Amino acid sequence: MRFLVLLLVSFSSIAVCYKPVILMHGVLADDEELLVLEDMILKTHPKTEILRITLYDNLFSVFPMWHQVQKIIPMVQDFMSKHEEGVHLLGYSQGGLISRAILEMTEHNVDTFISLSSPQGGQFGVTNVFRKFLPAALANYTREDVYKFFYSTEGQLVSLGGYWYDPHHLDKFRDPELRVFLATLNNQTDNPSSLEYKDNFLKLKHMVMISGPDDLVITPWQSSYFAAYDENEEVLEMQEQPWYIEDSFGLRTMDKLGKLHKYTIPGVYHTHWYRNASVFDCCIVQWLT
Repeated sequence: MRFLVLLLVSFSSIAVCYKPVILMHGVLADDEELLVLEDMILKTHPKTEILRITLYDNLFSVFPMWHQVQKIIPMVQDFMSKHEEGVHLLGYSQGGLISRAILEMTEHNVDTFISLSSPQGGQFGVTNVFRKFLPAALANYTREDVYKFFYSTEGQLVSLGGYWYDPHHLDKFRDPELRVFLATLNNQTDNPSSLEYKDNFLKLKHMVMISGPDDLVITPWQSSYFAAYDENEEVLEMQEQPWYIEDSFGLRTMDKLGKLHKYTIPGVYHTHWYRNASVFDCCIVQWLT
């Protein structure tokens, strides 16, 4: 009888163990913006170990994407090495692209990657949030003109330049001399580590993509599902994109294996995703077990 009680207690302890979670903040913000999300996680999954990435906050978040990723990787690897059972990774907005780069560039042990309103298909809209990235002399540039800055050596020193996706100038986006961040992640330009990027991405068990039509910052908002504008500025869905058709980094394989999960939630503005309890309850919490 005593043995049975101990066994039941042991099973009960196992049942309430949740995988650790890594949280990556968005642009022009810091790790504290995700405290609300952390609190929701701990209320539903008590004692979950959580790592909030504290690097590159506020104005430092506009540093080049490559620079940020290289500095954040050691922090993430150290955390993962302490949790052989695996971890979950949630990246919000620009942080979702940084998170994806970490996945592709490391032999990670991430179980589920949650991409929360993140421009996985790139950004092609100078909203008020993104206008802050532009030098004062370019503040009045339209999205049709801003490629002249972003697709330059100077423009690649700004984080948004790393994922600016102008459908009218894809030759510049794919220019191997510029080594545009998103083009490299997509394996759309010369990348000597392309096979490694793909193999690492395919280690994921699940990728969860969350967005909605009232985001009003990510442009097009369907970019959060790897969609992007074509040359007519009409949205081409993920399945019509070259990186999906060519399976250049494993996205089509993930889709065919049923590892991609998509949520579309109306009525949520961009800066509300991580603090919206309804979004957490319907789209996030079940993936953090």
